[in-house]
Amino acid sequence: MTMASTLTPAQQAAQLVDTLGPEALAKAEAYTTGNHWVLFAGVGVSLLVAIIMVRLRLLDRIAARFGKPQGFLATVTVSAAFLLLSTLIALPWTIYTDWQRERAYDLSSQPLGDFLGQLAIGESIGMVVGGLFLAGVYALIRRTGQRWWLWSGGLAGIVTLVTLLAGPSLIEPLFNEYRPVPPGEVRTALEEIADDVGIPHDRIFMYDGSRQSDRFTANVSGIGPTARIAIADVALKQASIDEVRAVTGHEAGHYKLGHVWRYTVILPLLAMLFFFLLNRLFAPTARLLGSDARLDEARGLPVFAVVGSVLGLLATPLTNSITRIGETEADLYSLQTVNEPDALASALVKTAEYRYPRPSALQEVLFYTHPSVEKRALMAMEWKATHPETP
Repeated sequence: MTMASTLTPAQQAAQLVDTLGPEALAKAEAYTTGNHWVLFAGVGVSLLVAIIMVRLRLLDRIAARFGKPQGFLATVTVSAAFLLLSTLIALPWTIYTDWQRERAYDLSSQPLGDFLGQLAIGESIGMVVGGLFLAGVYALIRRTGQRWWLWSGGLAGIVTLVTLLAGPSLIEPLFNEYRPVPPGEVRTALEEIADDVGIPHDRIFMYDGSRQSDRFTANVSGIGPTARIAIADVALKQASIDEVRAVTGHEAGHYKLGHVWRYTVILPLLAMLFFFLLNRLFAPTARLLGSDARLDEARGLPVFAVVGSVLGLLATPLTNSITRIGETEADLYSLQTVNEPDALASALVKTAEYRYPRPSALQEVLFYTHPSVEKRALMAMEWKATHPETP
């Protein structure tokens, strides 16, 4: 798509967004605003789940079956049970937010049965990994005294690294089918980008992302030997070859610029801060919920969850700001290496259906994990204006 040379970059970006039409823009705004309210309501759901679990003493009954309720096996079992029960109690809310709303806004055509099946797979993985992680946290609480929050943050960092290594090869194939991109101009373009970031050609895949969502997407995931480029079938069907290059260049930028390593530092630090605050907020929160559990008892996990949901909401502007910085850097990387500003801008507009392109400044700061689509398109048009050699 070539923009009229008589228009300023701002006018070109606005014109691109306007091509969506007022009806699509209104629909995107309604969906995005609804997501903001879902975020707040999620804290209330976490509180309701915790109250139900505490009042019915569900975890207390499970812990009472063990002769040593603070032993490793008991802690893993109670932690896994908490994760399972939380999911089951909140299941109606999850179906509404993650399935019904997506279908209502034409962002997914996934059958409910398939959605629930994949949710069950994810929950099974979460019970194993989460149960072991929480058991490790409780062991640190009991053995390291008042510095347990420091050690627990370090444990969170280790789990993050293991997940990044295992995700592409062991976890992601449980949810989607990954196949090599067939020979042709798309594969040739992806191989050029892979060469630039040091990813072998046999780590370039396409996957059936349309199984879960109709969103236009691609990603570069994993670290070291597990790193790979993956592009959804939705993107392959909807995008031009230039758009595929521009979007994949953006994703490759995340990898090349080491954003994954940035998060392996930031996430443990945030975990340390969370555990530090939890250490001080646990007792008063437990009293408010009517729980007599101590900090070092796994039956107090509903208290953990309430504190975590509130702190998570308060931290959202900070974590979103960190993510937006990375997204801007990745856009710039794509422009510098792939040099397809028009294609990047037009591809970004295709994501506006699930991320309203014209939020207020406050909305963007508080809720957006990416800069607004219009702002990103403006950046691409400004790049083109200052690099007239662009085709």
